Amino acid sequence: MRSFDFAPLYRATVGFDRVADLMDRVLSADTAQPGYPPYNIEKLADGGYRISIAVAGFAPDELSVEVRDSILHVAARKAPDEAERTFLHRGIATRAFERRFTLADHVRVTGANHENGMLHIDLVRELPEAMKPRRIAIVSSGPAAGKAPEVTLEKEAEPLN
Repeated sequence: MRSFDFAPLYRATVGFDRVADLMDRVLSADTAQPGYPPYNIEKLADGGYRISIAVAGFAPDELSVEVRDSILHVAARKAPDEAERTFLHRGIATRAFERRFTLADHVRVTGANHENGMLHIDLVRELPEAMKPRRIAIVSSGPAAGKAPEVTLEKEAEPLN
């Protein structure tokens, strides 16, 4: 596997250390995440996303969903089975797991739903007003313009719709 040195990126940029850390984490040897449980990531309309995780055999109270430091942690622990059971074939895995998803800036979890053996986690990307595109009024300062027009903040920067 190749190794990349991100030191020049750290020296030449300010505020991009999170991007460099993310790239470093993706390219490190720790990328061998287990394939259990299987999951889907969907892009919905209007900046929405949904992560669907197959959690067959787990009750909602055996699942945990939390966000810490822009990382979504999904974990499951099966309660100990009190009944002694003998399986002839055991194909439904109910082993404990923990999955982590790194969330981008301004992405927040809006809810989680357990339905038909699937855990659906809904996310939305909400850009702050300061980051949304704005139309800036252009004021002419040529001789034909006469005196400068009075500009108010509401007229100066109108949101694009």
